[in-house]
Amino acid sequence: MAEKFKSGFVTLVGRPNAGKSTLINAVVGHKVAITSNTAQTTRHRFRAIVTRDDVQMIMVDTPGLHKPHDALGEELNTSAIKAMEDVDVVAFLIDASKPIGRGDEWVAAQVRAVRHARKILVISKADLVDKDTVIAQLEAARALGRWDDEVVLSSKSGFNVEGFETAVARWLPEGPKWFPDDMDTDQPFEVLVAEFIREKILRSFRDEVPHSIGVSADQIEYDRGKDMYRIYAVVYVERDSQKGIIIGRGGECIKKVGIEARHDLEQLLGCKVFLDLQVKVKKNWRRDLNQIRRFGYGEGI
Repeated sequence: MAEKFKSGFVTLVGRPNAGKSTLINAVVGHKVAITSNTAQTTRHRFRAIVTRDDVQMIMVDTPGLHKPHDALGEELNTSAIKAMEDVDVVAFLIDASKPIGRGDEWVAAQVRAVRHARKILVISKADLVDKDTVIAQLEAARALGRWDDEVVLSSKSGFNVEGFETAVARWLPEGPKWFPDDMDTDQPFEVLVAEFIREKILRSFRDEVPHSIGVSADQIEYDRGKDMYRIYAVVYVERDSQKGIIIGRGGECIKKVGIEARHDLEQLLGCKVFLDLQVKVKKNWRRDLNQIRRFGYGEGI
């Protein structure tokens, strides 16, 4: 007798840069979530859909839980905590290469407060450390809560990503396909475009500038005759000095961002892309909840 189809929702939580988005990309098999070494890379709570022969996993990516310093940080924390409500599984990611600290303990307390969900402990980035360090990290993490499953993996190398899928599927209930087989994310198209652009800025600049960046894809047109998308997007910063940094001398910096973003977008869309990037100042937008939600960050509108 054939096994019945299983489906359900799994939320990934952890401190910033624990590897949540990278793991989602590894499970999906291609890039749907942006990644960088900058905290608050993930600002949208979105779902990635993975459909196999016998299971459909809806993985909810969340902003890294952290001590907030402004309205944006508070909104991102709220989004991550709310994402643990009404799901079947919560996966708590801990970076194998960083000592467990108060931040992990605080996240673990939020996970422990969740009811009616199975909880999986995930030790990520195992490729960065030796076996003894992984074992020590696993033992320390066990003290943070009661876990239904444990997985050690490396999303970058692909080590045991399949083991994570197996662990999630084990705890999902029988259920229907919530999404079509060929759908891999519920992100609106304009949000994906804006996020791919923001990723290139995060990877090109350091210090305070990346945190001050907001991106909106204001106009997207498809030219059937030329099989080409024309995308007009705006990069927002908080100060005039940041605008100068993003643009660069003679426009060289924003041009580099545009070239790199266009390359990714062409791979995503499977056709040529014309990308027009403007840089504008919107003072102190991270302290304005209305503006934060216009960008769709955190809980959105």
